[in-house]
Amino acid sequence: MRAAWKVFCLFAVVLAAALGVAHQLVPDVVAVAFAEEPQPSWAVMTAFFLRAVEIIAASVAMIALAVIVGGLVQRRLLGR
Repeated sequence: MRAAWKVFCLFAVVLAAALGVAHQLVPDVVAVAFAEEPQPSWAVMTAFFLRAVEIIAASVAMIALAVIVGGLVQRRLLGR
């Protein structure tokens, strides 16, 4: 169980860091190339990369949380 908690905490921190960097570095950039006004290509690529990191970190954190909850439920049901 400790490993699942460590993975959950690590990827929650990665998610928070990616969100913070995205808001500081590229706050008004859309992560797609088509926008109403022209955007620099470096900003679009950075926003796309940070969005990908956010999605991956959130997915891994949710999977780790599901494993933790599943382990707790299994321990409660089989422990009695």
